[in-house]
Amino acid sequence: MMLGRVIGTVVLCEAYEGLQGVPMLLVQPLDPKQKSTGSALVCCDSTRMAGPGELVYYEGGREAALALDPWFVPVDHTIIGIVDGVDIQGGAS
Repeated sequence: MMLGRVIGTVVLCEAYEGLQGVPMLLVQPLDPKQKSTGSALVCCDSTRMAGPGELVYYEGGREAALALDPWFVPVDHTIIGIVDGVDIQGGAS
């Protein structure tokens, strides 16, 4: 699973069968210290509760398609949950 922050919403003009009513959110990938990594990406929101500014964890690839109902809809990334907090023990800063 990967960590990200919701930075916006995506409005669809037409949704693929099985994706109607599933929110699409723009997510900035983050490292464990919550620093931006890479380009923002579009994620389906399986929780249907995430919003701009929220810290989320998401899955990519085949696992992203399995997280939605019905299974195997054509998606690359899906938000699995909302993160309450991140606590990194030890390690170099």
